[in-house]
Amino acid sequence: MAAPQRRPGPNEHLARLIEASGASRKSLAHQVNVLARQRGLTRRYIHTSVSNWTDKGMTPRAPIPLLIAQALGERLGRPVSLAEIGMAQPAKVEANLGLDLPRDPSDAARVATQFWSHVNRRTFLSNTGVFAVSVYAVPVTRWLARPGASAAPHDAPQLRNDFAPSAPVNRWLSSPDEAPAAQTGRGRRVSLRDVEELWDAAEEARRWDAKYGGGNAKNASLTDYLQQRTTPLLSSPYTESIGRELFSVSSELSRLVGWSHFDNGRHALAQRHFIQALSLARAGGNVELGAYVLSTMALQALLRGYPSEAIDMCQGAYERAKTLAAPRVLAFTRLIEARAHARANDPRAAATALAASESLLDQAQTRPADEPTWIGYLTHARLSGDAAEIYRDLHNPKAALNWNAQAASMPANTSTRCVGIRHAVVGTAYLQRGDLDSGLHLGLQAVELLKRVESTRARDYVRGVTSALEPWKGEARVQQFLRHTRSQLAMAV
Repeated sequence: MAAPQRRPGPNEHLARLIEASGASRKSLAHQVNVLARQRGLTRRYIHTSVSNWTDKGMTPRAPIPLLIAQALGERLGRPVSLAEIGMAQPAKVEANLGLDLPRDPSDAARVATQFWSHVNRRTFLSNTGVFAVSVYAVPVTRWLARPGASAAPHDAPQLRNDFAPSAPVNRWLSSPDEAPAAQTGRGRRVSLRDVEELWDAAEEARRWDAKYGGGNAKNASLTDYLQQRTTPLLSSPYTESIGRELFSVSSELSRLVGWSHFDNGRHALAQRHFIQALSLARAGGNVELGAYVLSTMALQALLRGYPSEAIDMCQGAYERAKTLAAPRVLAFTRLIEARAHARANDPRAAATALAASESLLDQAQTRPADEPTWIGYLTHARLSGDAAEIYRDLHNPKAALNWNAQAASMPANTSTRCVGIRHAVVGTAYLQRGDLDSGLHLGLQAVELLKRVESTRARDYVRGVTSALEPWKGEARVQQFLRHTRSQLAMAV
C-alpha cells in the first residue's frame, strides 16, 4: 500500500472546514469509513487519522480525499472541492460542466452534448464532487420560471403515446417561441424512425435497470449511446414537430443515465444528468416530462437527507404541470412529496399528499389514452408499496403492513430490485412491530434477490433491516443473518 503523502506543514484548510461543518474528528473518520465501504474499500480510520491529516498535513491515497470532501460536503449541504480541503489534484475539465440549465432553451442541446462528450473521461469522473442539494437551486428556478412551450400544431406522423402531449399545451404560460425551432442545414434530416429508435433504447434501459440495477453493464453503455447516437441527431436537421420529440426522448435518456448513477451511489454525476434532462425537456416544450424529471430529482434529494427541499421541488412540479400533465404523472409528483413529508416526520402532510396521489390514479383510469407509456408502471398496487415505505419511515408499522397487504405482487424475475426493496421495507416494518421471525424471513428474501442486483440504493434498504435488528443483536440467528448479508452483498452491516 502506498504511504500517505506529506505536506510541508499542518493542513489548515481541512481543519477550518471540519470546524465549520461541526463534525468531530471521530464522526468524520466514521463517515469516511462508511463511504469507503460503499465503494468496496476496507478502511478503518479513527480520530487520530484525521489529526494526521490536519496537524501533520498527511494526504491519504486516492480516492480517500474525495470521500473526505464528500463527507464534509454532505454536512455543509454544498459541494466541497479537493482544493478546499487542501488536497487538490489538477483538474483538466471545468468542474461545473453539466450543472448548468441554460436560461435560453435554444442552448440546451449545446450544453448537454458538451457535457456528454466529457462525462466518460477519467479526469472528469474523479472531479465531479459530491451530492449537494444546493446545485439544484438555479436549474429548478429556471425550469419553474419557463418549464416548457406552447405546442405548435403537430405536422409530423402520429407517434406512440411516449410522444403525444397529454394535455393541451397551448394553455401553458410561456411564449410559443420556446419550442425548438426547425433546424436546417446539410445532412440527413432526423426521421420518425430515428426518434422511435431512441425510445426503444430508453425502454430497454428501463427493463435492464429494473432487473439488474443501475450498475449493470447495459446501463453503463447508455452514456456512450448519448454521445454516439443522440448527439449527432441533435445537431442534424429536423422539423419543428420532430424536434420536440427528439428533445423529449433525449431528456428521458439523460434521466435514465442519471437514474442509474443515482441507484448506484454516484450522486454528483446523477445530478448533472438530471439537470440536463430537465433542460432538454424544457427545450422540447414537454412540461409533463419536465415535471417527472424534477420529481425524480426530488426523490434523490429526500433519500440524501433533504426532505424539505424535496417537498418544494415536488410542489413546484405539480403546480406548474397540473393543467397540462396526465393524472398519472401528477400522481407521481404527489407520491414523492408524500415520501418527503414522511422523511420530514410529518404524518399529516404525508397522508394528505398520499391521498391526493391515490385520487389522481383514480382519475387516470378514465384517461388511459392520454398518458405517456413511460409512467404506466405507476398503478394502485405500486402506490401501495410506496405507501408501506412512507409509514415505515413514520415508524407506524401497523399502517405500513396494512398498505403492503394492498400491494399486488410483482414478478421478481423482471422487477428484481423493486421486489427486493419491498421485502426489506416490509421486513423492517415487522421488526418495528417487534416480530423478529417475520422480519428475518423477509430480510433473507431481500438478500437473496438483491445479490443479483448492482444497486447501492437497494443495499441501503437492507441496512435498514440490519439497523432494526439492533435490539436482538445478541441472538445467534441474528448474527447468522448479518454474516450471511455480509457475504452475499459484500457490504458492511
